[in-house]
Amino acid sequence: MVDEPNSPGPRPRPNRLAREQSPYLLQHAYNPVDWYPWGDEAFERARAEDRPIFLSIGYATCHWCHVMEHESFEDDAVAALLNDRFVSIKVDREERPDIDGVYMTVCQLMTKQGGWPLSIVMTPDKHPFFAGTYFPKHGAHGRIGLLELLPRLAGLWDERRADVEASGAAALEAVREIETQGFAAGPGDALDEATLARAYEELALRFDESQGGFGRAPKFPTPHQLLFLLRWHYRTGDARALEMVEKTLTQMRRGGIFDHVGYGFHRYSTDARWLVPHFEKMLYDQALLLMTYVELWRVTSNPDYRRVAEEVIEYVLRDLRGAEQAFYSAEDADSEGREGAFYVWTGEEFDGAVGMEGDEDVAANARRAFHIADRGNFADESTGLRTGENILHMRESVEELADLLGLEEDTLRSRLEQARQALLAARSKRERPLLDDKILTDWNGLMIAALAKAGRAFENPAIVDAAIAAACFVLENLRDSKGGVLHRYRAGDAAIAGGAADHAYLAWGFLELYTATFDPRWLEEAQVLCETLKERFWDPDGAGVFNAGADQTDVPVRQKDVYDGATPSANAVTWYVFTRLAQLTGSSTWLERSRVLGAALAAPVSKAPSAHTMSMVALDLVLGPSHEVVIVSAEASAPTLLDALNRGYRPRDAILFKRAGDEDHLRRLVRLATFVEQHEISGDGTAAAYVCSGFQCQRPTSDASEMLRLLG
Repeated sequence: MVDEPNSPGPRPRPNRLAREQSPYLLQHAYNPVDWYPWGDEAFERARAEDRPIFLSIGYATCHWCHVMEHESFEDDAVAALLNDRFVSIKVDREERPDIDGVYMTVCQLMTKQGGWPLSIVMTPDKHPFFAGTYFPKHGAHGRIGLLELLPRLAGLWDERRADVEASGAAALEAVREIETQGFAAGPGDALDEATLARAYEELALRFDESQGGFGRAPKFPTPHQLLFLLRWHYRTGDARALEMVEKTLTQMRRGGIFDHVGYGFHRYSTDARWLVPHFEKMLYDQALLLMTYVELWRVTSNPDYRRVAEEVIEYVLRDLRGAEQAFYSAEDADSEGREGAFYVWTGEEFDGAVGMEGDEDVAANARRAFHIADRGNFADESTGLRTGENILHMRESVEELADLLGLEEDTLRSRLEQARQALLAARSKRERPLLDDKILTDWNGLMIAALAKAGRAFENPAIVDAAIAAACFVLENLRDSKGGVLHRYRAGDAAIAGGAADHAYLAWGFLELYTATFDPRWLEEAQVLCETLKERFWDPDGAGVFNAGADQTDVPVRQKDVYDGATPSANAVTWYVFTRLAQLTGSSTWLERSRVLGAALAAPVSKAPSAHTMSMVALDLVLGPSHEVVIVSAEASAPTLLDALNRGYRPRDAILFKRAGDEDHLRRLVRLATFVEQHEISGDGTAAAYVCSGFQCQRPTSDASEMLRLLG
C-alpha cells in the first residue's frame, strides 16, 4: 500500500521511482520532481550535465518525510528548481542502510545533529558539500526554506566550484578518518568485568527513577540496554539493575507508547512519561522488546511480563505477518492526513465504541482505567493531535486498580478485555496507517530470534513454528548465489546485497531456533552465515566487520557499525553470534574469531560502555562462567532434563541435544560439534546430561536435580 497523489485532476505522469519496489520510493513516484533511484544512471547524468546532486533519504513510515514531501516535493515551484539545477536521488534508508550511514555521519559532522528526512547536496563523485534534515518550502522559525536554499546551493556550484569540491572531498575523508581511528587501540582498552561495571554505572546515573528509561525526552525503548542489565543482575545479584528493568518495562506497558487496543509498541515517546508517542510501529522494536519481556519473565516469573510478551506476539502475527509467513517492516504514524489519528479517541468516540457493549460497568471501568477525559488527557498541542483527544494509557496495574475499585482482579480484567475488543472493532473501520510491506532480512532475523526465545520459554510450539516459517521463507527467497543472503523482498522481488546486519541478525535467529528445536539444520545455517561474515565483511587490514560487503562498490565509504542505535550494532551481534557458535560447536576457529573481534572492539567500546550494551551482552558471554549441557536421549526429547533446563534464567549456558539412534541427526550434529561424539545415553537406556565447561565434561547424570547442581 502506497500513498496516491492527492492533487485533483488528471493523474500526473510517474517518474523513475514508479519502477522501484520500496514503498518509500513509490510514495514519491508521482512527484513532479524528476527523481532517480540510487544508481549509475543518476551519477552519469550529473557528470554529463555538470550538475550537483540533491540526495533525499528517508523511509516509508517517517512522519517528517511525509511532511516534506507534501510541502515541497509535490510542489511545482520546488520541483522546477530541483529539475532545472540538480539531479535528484531518493534513497530508502531501510533498503540501503550502508548509504544512509555514510551521509548521516556527514550530516552529524557538519551540523552536530541528524535525522530523517536527510537532505544532502553533493558532487557527481558522491562528495557531500551540504547536509541537513527537514526543510520547509518557505523559511520559518529560523529554518531556511527550500525555495531560498536551492538557488544558493546552485550558485555555490557555479561560482565556487573549487571550494565546493574540496569541501566535499574533505567531508568523505573525515568519515574515513573516523572509521580508521575508531578501532585504534590505546593503553588500558582491554574489556573485562570492570567494563561491564562501568556500563552499569553509566546507565544507573542516567536512569529516570520516576518513569523508568534513561535520560530525558524523547525516550526510546533501547531494549539492548535492558538485556544487558538483566545479565548484570544475573552476574552480580545487584537488585537495582533488576529494578531499572522492571520499572522501565512496567511504565512502558502502562504508557501511551503501548497500543492498548491492538497491542504492540510505538517507536518512541515524545515526553518523559511514555505518554505521547511517535505513533509508528517498527518490527525491530517489537522483536527486541519481546526478547526483553521474555527474559524478564524468566528472571521474575511475574505473569504480567509474560502477558505483555504474548500481546506483542499477537500484534505481530496479526498485523505484521504476511501471506509469505515472513514479517513486514513497519506501520506508519499517519492516517487521515495526520499523525496518530488511528490511535486516539475523543470521549464521545470512546463511549460510542465501548457503550455498544451495553454494560455501564464495562464503560465506566474502561474510562477510569485508560484515563479518558472529555477535554482530552494530554496538553501538548505541538504533537499535531487535537484538543479533546485521548491517548489510552494506564497509571496503575490492573491489580492496583481492582483494589481501588473494590473489584476482583479477574472481574476487572474481563471488563477491560470487553472494552478493548469493542474499541478494536470500532477502530477497524477507520483508515489504517500505511503498512510498509517490504520484508527485510535483518529485522526478520531479530523477530525469528525473539519468537524462538518466547516459544521455548512458554513451551508453545505454535510460536516456534511461526519463527521456523519466517526462517524458511528467508532461506528459500532471499539466499544469494554465494551462500549469503539478500536484504529486501517485496512483491516477489528479492534484491539488494545483504549487509553485515542481515547476516549477523539472521545467524542470531538461527542459533535461537536451534535451542528451541534442536534441529541441526539451524546450527548449520548459522555457521554458513558466520562464514559469510568472515569471508565477505571482515576487514583484512584490521578487524571487525564492515556494514557492506567487499563487492558492494557503490558505497563511498565502507563503514563499521559499532555504536548501538535503535538496533544493536552489526559488530556487537557478530561478536555475540561468533561466541555463541564457538560455545555450541566447540570450534577453536570461532573462539579465535570471537577473541580477535573482541580485541578490535575494545577501543571504541571502552570509551563509553553504556553506548555499546549489545557488546556488553557479548562480553558477558565471553567472560563467563558458562556451561555447555549435552542431553543424550534415545527419544525425540528428554522432558525431565529439558524441562529443568527451561526453567529460570541462564543466559550464558548452551544446550545441545543428541538423539541416539537417529543416524542423520547424529552425523550432522557431530560434524558441527565434534566434542559430543563420545557422549552416550546412560547404561539403563535413560536420557543422560553431560554438564561441560570449556568443553571438559562432568560424568553424566540422569537426575535433573544433580544436573542443576553441577550447573551451580
